[in-house]
Amino acid sequence: MQYNPNIHHRKTIRLQHYNYASAGSYFITICCFKNQPIFGKIINGEMILNENGKIAHQEWLNTINKRKGIEIGEFIIMPNHMHGILNFINELSEFDDMIKPRFNSPKNNLGSIIRGYKSSVSSKIGLGYSVWQRNYHEHIIRNEQSYHQIEEYIICNPIFWKKDCFYISQ
Repeated sequence: MQYNPNIHHRKTIRLQHYNYASAGSYFITICCFKNQPIFGKIINGEMILNENGKIAHQEWLNTINKRKGIEIGEFIIMPNHMHGILNFINELSEFDDMIKPRFNSPKNNLGSIIRGYKSSVSSKIGLGYSVWQRNYHEHIIRNEQSYHQIEEYIICNPIFWKKDCFYISQ
């Protein structure tokens, strides 16, 4: 069934009229279904990945092999969610832009990349259903200072796990 706002009553959490295929950096958080800690444990401030966590980690790395024009920034797989930075890079020169109009394929926007990642991880883990909750959180990174603060947050996430909003006792 296709989404119908009169029936489903869901509001988008995305920025209206923003092109999520445009060059820029995005901070992504994807949570596991019902906050299940299926990717491993935090021990002494360090994330220890189990087999599911290793799959989630490898599939995030594989994202750049499946899509053009993106780079992966800092990321971490946590027990029940993942954080990552995706950088969309402009592969066309200014001259190319003047010659031909810029086209961003719908297959290479933020939503399609996240859908592909979630699907691939769920498929490889093989539980018969998605290991992820519906949707994801994104934040458009607007400057270098914010980028570095988010990198620091991702790196330190296991250390401050018990203060994290996604924390669940293990």
